[in-house]
Amino acid sequence: MGNSRRSFLKVAGITALGIGTKPVLDVFASSGGHGAEPKPEVSQNEEALTAKKWGMVIDTRKFHSAEDLDPIIEACHKIHNVPELTEPKHEIMWLWGDEYKHVFTHKEHELINDRIKHLPFLVLCNHCEKPACVRACPTKATFKRDDGIVLMDFHRCIGCRFCMAACPYGSRSFNFRDPRPFIKEENKDFPTRMKGVVEKCNFCAERLAVGKMPACVEASNGAITVGDLDDPESEVRELLRSNYTIRRKPDLGAGPSVYYIV
Repeated sequence: MGNSRRSFLKVAGITALGIGTKPVLDVFASSGGHGAEPKPEVSQNEEALTAKKWGMVIDTRKFHSAEDLDPIIEACHKIHNVPELTEPKHEIMWLWGDEYKHVFTHKEHELINDRIKHLPFLVLCNHCEKPACVRACPTKATFKRDDGIVLMDFHRCIGCRFCMAACPYGSRSFNFRDPRPFIKEENKDFPTRMKGVVEKCNFCAERLAVGKMPACVEASNGAITVGDLDDPESEVRELLRSNYTIRRKPDLGAGPSVYYIV
């Protein structure tokens, strides 16, 4: 099969998944044909927000109850067509809240501060420096870009769930059923998924590609900051310098890029 035909079939397949706009196409990998490894390219849009290594800082001091997380989760799930499924084992989550003892298992103890013990922590994909999910994926459906963002190519996913088993943070969801009937208000600018596909937070790569901050940042009223971890003058680096922060399971060596101010 010639390269031109391969390229056509790939584009046709992506279009069939509902990916019809350039900003979203820009954040997915380009490849040389069937079986080729995706190239972790970053959008070249002049308005794009770029970084050598994207990272996130979450200021947990600005959250007091689970309700404080709701607008942030809703903003993310709405623009990414995350379905609302009531069956717990079928639930799809890009962002969610959980207790300290479940989020920071390596730091939990019975005498932990009461504020921390009952505080809701926002949880998402950590976009690790050494992502185990990428190593585990047999089809390269999950891959890491040069700027540190770990993405999913839904078209390549075969639903083996090896990535879910490899992820130490439980940050991936599997579509056990067709999610499309459970999307309240479909965002036509972002692809919907199908049964048998894994999905997760994509750091709003499609928004960064057109000069917009991630949806969670905009909805957080200053509680979430993203920026370049490799830039000493960036806002995230200043937050890390001036505050005590923790990460999830750093002893595993994955190198999570999400930091929590406690």
